[in-house]
Amino acid sequence: MTAAHRAMTQLESWPNLVSGSPRCAVGRSFGTAGCDIVHFHANDAADLYLTRTAVERLLPQLRDSTAIRVRPGASWITVLLDCDDDVALLLTLISVALKEHDAVRGPEEEYGGPRTAARTAPPCDWEPRAIPSPRAAGPVAASAHHGRVHDAWKAVGRMVPHGH
Repeated sequence: MTAAHRAMTQLESWPNLVSGSPRCAVGRSFGTAGCDIVHFHANDAADLYLTRTAVERLLPQLRDSTAIRVRPGASWITVLLDCDDDVALLLTLISVALKEHDAVRGPEEEYGGPRTAARTAPPCDWEPRAIPSPRAAGPVAASAHHGRVHDAWKAVGRMVPHGH
């Protein structure tokens, strides 16, 4: 089972996420209320709609991780999935994305009625690509990767519950 499959298996149990075909029509997506949150286009990567605000806020930590690819000004990031630490990082960042989307919708009590519709994600910028794994460089790259993953986890905080 690939890291992407392990991530998808875990996401299937999250009550606020539904699985389906992504708007780009390649692979599988998970999202909420008509908004794609994460796309799995290949077995070794996932594209995540983190929102431009969250990407800008977390950019220093995201750039420190060898498992993350960020394009300037993008609201989508790519998480390379090579090991269980990468899956855990992806799941943590999906929690952050869900929190961001919840903030856009606002709490029900604040509006005195049902939540407004979630923001529609801009199209992902997926294209077939060959992204070499930093772990291919040898054991030094792998050990540096794990320290950076820990720093990224500290930056995004603890995982939020998904039943909200």
